[in-house]
Amino acid sequence: MTLGQKIAWDDTILPFQLDASDMRGRLARLDGVLDGILRQHDYPPAVEALVAEMALLTALIGQTIKLRWKLSLQVQTDGPVRMIATDYYAPQDEGEMARIRAYAAFDRDRVTDERPFDQLGKGYFSVVIDQGAGSDPYQGITPIAGGSLSACAEAYFAQSEQLPTRFELSFGKSTERGESEHWRAGGIMVQHMPKASPGITGGGTGEGGLLVADDVVGEDGEENWNRVNILLDTVEALELIGPSVAPADLLVRLFHEEAPRAYEFQPVRFGCTCSEDRVRQSLSIYSVRDIETMTTEEGIVTADCQFCGAHYRLDPATLGFDAPDKPNDDE
Repeated sequence: MTLGQKIAWDDTILPFQLDASDMRGRLARLDGVLDGILRQHDYPPAVEALVAEMALLTALIGQTIKLRWKLSLQVQTDGPVRMIATDYYAPQDEGEMARIRAYAAFDRDRVTDERPFDQLGKGYFSVVIDQGAGSDPYQGITPIAGGSLSACAEAYFAQSEQLPTRFELSFGKSTERGESEHWRAGGIMVQHMPKASPGITGGGTGEGGLLVADDVVGEDGEENWNRVNILLDTVEALELIGPSVAPADLLVRLFHEEAPRAYEFQPVRFGCTCSEDRVRQSLSIYSVRDIETMTTEEGIVTADCQFCGAHYRLDPATLGFDAPDKPNDDE
């Protein structure tokens, strides 16, 4: 393995298909993306782990959808971690990078030493698909349940899409020799093709009666589904995270009897869409009087991006729909 190969596998998503078992999937590795997300904030370890898991799920799910614009995952709870929000922005042109951003809102004094998922409490996990201008966003919601964020995502696909879906994830701080400690994450998503999923009525076998993957596998797909899951159970954490095993090699290790077929890598990077223009646009619904209540003692309006930490300082006279010094868009 060369250093170039190692770097090339980081921050990529590999689409694949298992022809012998009628499955499709994604294999993702995140390195610099996680560094870009987590270094913006001083998160406790449990919160870092939740954000890492959420970002990895976002990469895997986002690449499966024929997106024209954005996929968003969000967790809202009454626990110490009140919210986790992530966005996956689809590449605009062939060969371009996709972008991911994420952040968490939490009460530091309520975060405990318990496992990360226990910091969430009661709430919901949502998936929003926004195809951009001219279309209405789609949203699907499922309760926080199952013991992990990946279990919540599996329940979403079973409940909302009736697609049997399985995630196997690994993430943590890497301590490779000669390198500074940093976060790495890797994971596999496998999904039965839609034609194998029957119509379901009534409750499921999951927590609180939620549908789970096994509930939505049709009889004609059950044998394949069980076999692929048994194979996926054999994957090791270091194989998922890398960087020693190439993603395509890992597919062969796990699924060589399932006729794996890999497609082109999708590179991904940390990226935020915030800008001064977007801040101004978000404030354009307010009046001059409203803007006055937002003005600091220094005579400015400030705004911070929760995703990337960007700090904006704006002249209040230029803000709002009735601003006296509203910028001329034609200039």
